[in-house]
Amino acid sequence: MAIVLRTLEPPPERLGVTHWSSRLLGGELGLSNVTIAKVWKKWGLQPWRVETFKFSTDPELEAKVRDIVALYLHPPDRAIVLCIDEKSQIQALDRTAPILPLRPGLPAKQTHDYKRNGTTTLFAALEVATGRVTQACYDQHRHEEFLRFLKLVAKTYPRRKLHVVCDNYGTHKHPVVRDWLERNPRITLHFTPTSGSWLNMVEIFFGIITRQAIRRGTFRSVKDLIGAITRFIDGWNDRCEPFVWTKTTDQILSHSRSQKTSFTRH
Repeated sequence: MAIVLRTLEPPPERLGVTHWSSRLLGGELGLSNVTIAKVWKKWGLQPWRVETFKFSTDPELEAKVRDIVALYLHPPDRAIVLCIDEKSQIQALDRTAPILPLRPGLPAKQTHDYKRNGTTTLFAALEVATGRVTQACYDQHRHEEFLRFLKLVAKTYPRRKLHVVCDNYGTHKHPVVRDWLERNPRITLHFTPTSGSWLNMVEIFFGIITRQAIRRGTFRSVKDLIGAITRFIDGWNDRCEPFVWTKTTDQILSHSRSQKTSFTRH
């Protein structure tokens, strides 16, 4: 226990260390790295990991969490729940040399340097009940583009009541958007709390498309990038399944009250 307590002490200022390895800490404490590793394993300590957090100061935190979680766990009858957001500034990057393919015992390799060929913004609407995604790519992400995408979503789901989860980005609350929504009452926007984008399930999809289609891609133009995004989403819709929301409102609020924060894993 004494060793464990010592590992939790602030690192000596003379070392200036913020990321400890078992060998470095063992050298500082006069112990072997094997001993340090055993103690970390026994007590579940993982000093190489870090999580980020963001405080939410939204005065309507509880009301907004209850509203959105209710849509996920108990969606209204004969209505469709959608999660909408935009992934902005996606870069069309072209490597300066061809990628070397995966080989036995060797990973795929790509050059560190690249050429920028422009950007696009992906607007996506995730249907909570099915996991299906409606998408469009635009040059910018102003209120004009957001309204244009809302109209596309409305056309995709004609004559259906739509409940749309989105964040507090200014374009989502623009007067022009509000005026259009007043003329189209079958569409209702539900806003996540400030610093609460983790409540929007389309963010899960953005993480997936980034890892599986964008980050390692090579794109000679924005057109190539948009084509890759479109192909991925077409394939996604052929095999999609819904994401399952498991946390109840009380579980989330209990955590928020005790920690006063929300967490994201990286």
